[in-house]
Amino acid sequence: MNYKKRNFLITNAIVVVFTLLLSLLLNFYLTSYFGFNHDTFMLVTLSVLVFGLGLYLLLSKTIFEPLFKSDENLQKTVKETLHELNIPISTINLNTQMLEKNISGEKELKRLKRIKLASNELLKLYEDMEYQIKKEIDKVDITTFDLKQLIQKSLVKFEDLKNDITIELDIVDIELQSDINGFQKMIDNLISNALKYNLKENGQIKISYENNSLIIFNTGKEIDTKNLILIFEKFFQEDFSKEGFGLGLSMVKDFCDKNKIGIKIQPSKSGNSFILNLKKLIKE
Repeated sequence: MNYKKRNFLITNAIVVVFTLLLSLLLNFYLTSYFGFNHDTFMLVTLSVLVFGLGLYLLLSKTIFEPLFKSDENLQKTVKETLHELNIPISTINLNTQMLEKNISGEKELKRLKRIKLASNELLKLYEDMEYQIKKEIDKVDITTFDLKQLIQKSLVKFEDLKNDITIELDIVDIELQSDINGFQKMIDNLISNALKYNLKENGQIKISYENNSLIIFNTGKEIDTKNLILIFEKFFQEDFSKEGFGLGLSMVKDFCDKNKIGIKIQPSKSGNSFILNLKKLIKE
């Protein structure tokens, strides 16, 4: 338990005890003055409750206001820092693109590609951090968006990473209502995983929609049935030869659980299908 939480609990307990003692004192005074009978019971009780609630709110505001102000300043600093972090990342990406046009050497191009990949990973970490912090600090807005357009937006991000993998999109125009930023990150993680674990030469990814479910299929190695539950745990990786921390699918599962999206995996010899039941998000 950190010091701020400990101090808050101790201070709150003191305020509660002080308010309770004064309320009991008022109750004793009113009972002595008006007497305690059926006619005075409601008057005394309501008076004590109103006094106790008003005193608690007054003391709480006075005592906890500096603490809340400190949190507000911290939130402001975090938001501003996140915004500033985006500038150097964008600068790296822009200069990398400019250098690619003027460099022809194979070694130099490989180095630029490594810089570009590292920059993209840094940008992804930045976006994940920004979303997680905003989700904790601010209220997440529920908006209406088109599923097909959102997935097409995700696919653009991975255009340079898919290499010889073919991506087929078979999505109808359908509107969903959800946290669009969280939904976008969930789709990004699933597509990223589909690309990362697509081991076959000239592999395929098929993204389709049927029976209120979004299906993301990839021609990767069949997932072992004993890992179907573990695969959503934090830091779990079935294939440790792949880069990453094993956090992507745990974030996907967390978003699905919070937004009433059913998720399941169907492994087969030809590949693996991640199936998301979006029935409860469909705009009526």
